[in-house]
Amino acid sequence: MSDELKPDITASFSPIDSSIAEKNPQPEVAFSESTQNADTIMPSESIEDAPVNAPGVQVINVEKRVNSDTDTGKTLQLSWGARSDVGLIREHNEDSFLVHAPLFCVCDGMGGHAAGEVASAIAVRSIAEHAPAVADDILLGASIELANTAIIDGATQGVGRPGMGCTATATIIENNRLAIAHVGDSRLYILHEGTLVRVTHDHSFVEELVDAGEITADEARTHPSRSVITRALGSDPNMYADHFTLDIEKGDRIIICSDGLSSMVTDSTIEDLAVSSATPQQAADNLVAEALAEGGHDNVTVIVVDVTNDGSDIFHRRVRRRAIVTWLVAILVPIMLLTASAWLVVQNSWYIGTNGTTVAIYQGVNSAPFGYKLSTLSETTSIKVTDLPETTQRLLEEGISVSGPEAARKTVEDYRDQITKEKDEAASKLDSMKTQDALTTSKEGD
Repeated sequence: MSDELKPDITASFSPIDSSIAEKNPQPEVAFSESTQNADTIMPSESIEDAPVNAPGVQVINVEKRVNSDTDTGKTLQLSWGARSDVGLIREHNEDSFLVHAPLFCVCDGMGGHAAGEVASAIAVRSIAEHAPAVADDILLGASIELANTAIIDGATQGVGRPGMGCTATATIIENNRLAIAHVGDSRLYILHEGTLVRVTHDHSFVEELVDAGEITADEARTHPSRSVITRALGSDPNMYADHFTLDIEKGDRIIICSDGLSSMVTDSTIEDLAVSSATPQQAADNLVAEALAEGGHDNVTVIVVDVTNDGSDIFHRRVRRRAIVTWLVAILVPIMLLTASAWLVVQNSWYIGTNGTTVAIYQGVNSAPFGYKLSTLSETTSIKVTDLPETTQRLLEEGISVSGPEAARKTVEDYRDQITKEKDEAASKLDSMKTQDALTTSKEGD
């Protein structure tokens, strides 16, 4: 995997308003949203059924839980599975997730009584509306910033309550490019050749302590201030999103999750479950089940996306198709040119030949390659071939080329005149001979 998988995201920022900095475990309204693209998503029945939690025995059967939402589908390039669960402590699910291939997003609401679930719902709807259609991380980041404005405006208009907010981690997958935009402590991981890499940087107080070397990543998971985040949607109109683009490959597995997973399950366990799960939906179910088995203290949402085609197959098919087209053009163009040239020659060629026992005028050439005649009968005449000299008869059998139909007619008329002249000469000679014979007989009689 490229070094790009470890972006250096160290932008400075100011803590958000303390009224939403702490996630409240007692929300009033639950909301979890999944949107789908009917043009690209195949029915979930098309995904191969697989046992949940493999290997091992499932401690908590997430498939039978009431407060759990799923989404499964695939396109020509991607296959995914998602699950969002309320957890074992919370009464409502403040997470919202967006599945609109090639766009995927997880938003973790915060504010409790301040309607964090409403904030996360507004966020995914706004991101779905404004996100680009291609893997452009700048525009994707802009869509999250617009979602921030939508949450703030919503609170002023009575939608939700002032102080509500949420995190947002979104990605667009296009061929071998992965555009990412991120605010808060929801995360995006990439599993590449069996190794899990976290590519987002938490905007949280404990992450700052980890960066400063004051605590370890494992200690951050259980730190008393682990719920304090330093950047979120919904409080600061000038909030900005981190954004970047990575290269991915066919076979990579992308995991987007709320901190309900990352705060309960170590990265090494996430890696083990991601490696051992056959399908994206199985991986999402296994990860949620593991978070619940570890206590399920928070809502947990996981989207798992497999890159089944990074565009290289399509590229190679295009290259092969282009090569075939080039080969065909190289062969067919000369043939077509020769054919066109031959057609022009045929259309502009004339000859005099035989039509049975008489002389005729033809357009084309006196040839028949592969049995296909390259000439058509244009005019017939009453001139008998046998009336012409033997030399002319042999030439007519081969075809006497002329410059055009007028030249052909003139030649035919010359033949006719020649025959008439020869006949007249023969008749005159015959008359002369008869006269001579008559004189001779008369003399003999005298």
